[in-house]
Amino acid sequence: MSVPAAGDAALHALCNSRDLTDGGMAVPFDVSYAGQTCRAFAIRYRGHPHAYLNRCAHVAMEMDWQPDRFFDDSGRWLLCATHGAVYEPDTGACKGGPCRGGLVKIDLKESDGVVHWRSQYPLCPVEF
Repeated sequence: MSVPAAGDAALHALCNSRDLTDGGMAVPFDVSYAGQTCRAFAIRYRGHPHAYLNRCAHVAMEMDWQPDRFFDDSGRWLLCATHGAVYEPDTGACKGGPCRGGLVKIDLKESDGVVHWRSQYPLCPVEF
């Protein structure tokens, strides 16, 4: 499942590329989804940035076990601290634990040392 992106969706700077390290801490941001302001997070996995709504597919609760920490100790899986659901970092697909479907993916683009996200309505511009 992906956040719908219109053909004319704007790119919004999220962070410098160096702010995302493989298996490291996430960069949080807000998006508009289904008429609500929702927290989202960006991570890097195997060299590529990925972003998702911070919402477990089992029950719509934020997943981080500590602020901006989603990876397990190995840096291989994204975990829901509340339910123990396990997700693939590159696709958001559920790979174990209680979940219905996968994480909601947010489109990212990385160029010239900056990670951008696509949305028609930026809610929290990021300054860096």
